[in-house]
Amino acid sequence: MTERDISDSWSPARASQPDQNTRLSRTSEVGTTQPSGVPATGSNFKSATQEDEKNTEGLPIKNHSEESFNLSNVAEKLPSWMKSWVMWSIVLTLVPSSIGFISVAMLLKLPSAPNCPKIFWPVASASVRLHCASLAASKQTVNDLLQAIALVRELPKNHPLREQINGFLEEWSRDILRLADQSFQSGNLEEAITTARQVPEDLEARKIVEEQITKWQSIWSKADEIYQESVKELEERHWQSAFMLSSKLLRINNKYWATTKYDELNRIIVTAREDGDKLDKAEGLANSRSVDNVLAAIKLVDSIKSDSYLYKKAQELIPVFGRKILGLAQAKMDKRDADTALEIARQIPPIPELQSEIDDFVVLGEAQRSAWIGTVSGLEAAISQAQQIDASREVYEKAQELIARWQIEIEDVSRLEKARTLASQGTINDLTAAISEAQMIPNNNPRASEARQEMSRWREQVESIEDRPYLERADQIALLEEINSLQAAIAEASQIRSGRALYPEARKKIRTWTATIQRIQDKPYLDQARVIAESGDLNTAIREAQKIASSGRALASEAQIAVDSWQEQIRARENWKKAREVAITGTPEALAEAIRLADRVSNRNILRMDVNVAIDQWSQQLLQMARSQSEFDIPRSIATARLIPPTSSAYRDAQEQIRTWRRFMMPRTLPTTAPDSSFTPSPEAEQSPTPSISDEL
Repeated sequence: MTERDISDSWSPARASQPDQNTRLSRTSEVGTTQPSGVPATGSNFKSATQEDEKNTEGLPIKNHSEESFNLSNVAEKLPSWMKSWVMWSIVLTLVPSSIGFISVAMLLKLPSAPNCPKIFWPVASASVRLHCASLAASKQTVNDLLQAIALVRELPKNHPLREQINGFLEEWSRDILRLADQSFQSGNLEEAITTARQVPEDLEARKIVEEQITKWQSIWSKADEIYQESVKELEERHWQSAFMLSSKLLRINNKYWATTKYDELNRIIVTAREDGDKLDKAEGLANSRSVDNVLAAIKLVDSIKSDSYLYKKAQELIPVFGRKILGLAQAKMDKRDADTALEIARQIPPIPELQSEIDDFVVLGEAQRSAWIGTVSGLEAAISQAQQIDASREVYEKAQELIARWQIEIEDVSRLEKARTLASQGTINDLTAAISEAQMIPNNNPRASEARQEMSRWREQVESIEDRPYLERADQIALLEEINSLQAAIAEASQIRSGRALYPEARKKIRTWTATIQRIQDKPYLDQARVIAESGDLNTAIREAQKIASSGRALASEAQIAVDSWQEQIRARENWKKAREVAITGTPEALAEAIRLADRVSNRNILRMDVNVAIDQWSQQLLQMARSQSEFDIPRSIATARLIPPTSSAYRDAQEQIRTWRRFMMPRTLPTTAPDSSFTPSPEAEQSPTPSISDEL
């Protein structure tokens, strides 16, 4: 058996109790055994081996004394050639060489490796222990290293191999710590601690075990703290902060945290960010007053998977959104739109935390819808439906209040039905009787408000029946549309008192008839003012019309419009007159002022045609002046041309002229190519005059 054939299952404990037959067999084979338990390698071992080899060939074993006794007889019988000295010289020459060759071969032959699992360790030598310990340690597992340490650490302190043993113990202890660190780097902190603490207490490496464990725990704690802080930021949806915290794991002195956990955390952050976007969108949808949007929000948050860090938040939002829908349904129910309210409530998806509330809302909604029919049978059905609410439900008290109210309403509804039946006859007596019946419903009863509304309507019907004849007679009187008949109609309609049903209608008719009277009375004065204005005396016309405009009567606004028109005509005439007077001066400034004054005349005024002709003439004069000024003062000519208004026919020519003058005023550009240094301008060229404005034009 070689060193490579040693079994993995051997241990010092198992080898310390060898089989007795095995020990006896080994002793008989080897011959003698050293005290340390290692087989002897002397002559006896060799002889025994040779004898074993002869026995295996089937040859007889002879006694050596017997061979010595017969030696003389054999010599006498030898042939003569064997007695030759030449022959013996050759033999003596070859024999030493053969012996040397055999000896070297024997020396080079490796001894057989000990069978470590079968060794009885209490009698094993230090060399055997070291050999087997080295074999175990070479496997580089924690158990094998511990076995290797156990094999040699029990040897005496004064053993000759102690220095070598101590070196091995130190090396194997550090191998254990290295394996422990590998466990730590791969993410198994507890395994690393357990492994490190298996280093025996009496070894030198044991002194740094606790220090190393403390270091590992510190690194692990710091990494876990970073991880948890990042997760906390995720829950708050602070994505950037979570990413920044996760990057700190790359600087952690642990491969597991810097790679596996870092990658895991980044995947979580990316997923959480996507889920966060879903939550943001869902919350935005849920903030609207649309049922469809809130339902879409629920569907969106429900799509977040259970392994997401935002799953809990998403699940918390689902009942919140569900209650928003329930709130929208309740808003419809408060407006007595039971059909829409119930339809909304039934669209809410199954939500365990909210299902009981939804069920109770539907039951009460059905009951309220029945009650709002307004009949005794409807109220009885409502009571029956509300009684389905169990006493353990939150809305039980509300259901009981509604039941008590509906029971009272049954009596009120009976009275209202009787009153409505009476009022349907439409006579004053029947309506009065209906009012008396409805007055029997107490003010604190549920149907008291409805009863008051009905009584108010019936009173209006009574008042309308009583007062309608006054309005009908007034309408007949007013048909003549003259002052006396209109005044009589007003007197007839004024008999309807304030607070009566037909009072607003009567007041509207009275205002219409009063305005007709005022128009009849004031129209001659306004017509007279218009005649005066047409004659050209606008000031007198204005004075006459202002009497009506300031009275607040029916024609006041019409008179004021006429006054404004006449005043505008007066101002136009004044501006037109002043413009012509100013233009007589003939200077650019005077012409510009004349144009400004004339332009104040409104386009609606009859003078505007004359004004437009004058503005064109004055603009042409300005353009001619500007061209004349350009012969000696271009900047002034530009300023004069700019006085021409855009509405004149000369404006376009003036703008083109201005551009021409500005180009002329711009400095001329020098040639881009450098002149020949040998060129000298002639005196005639130097004295050439600058082009004039007329040349440019």
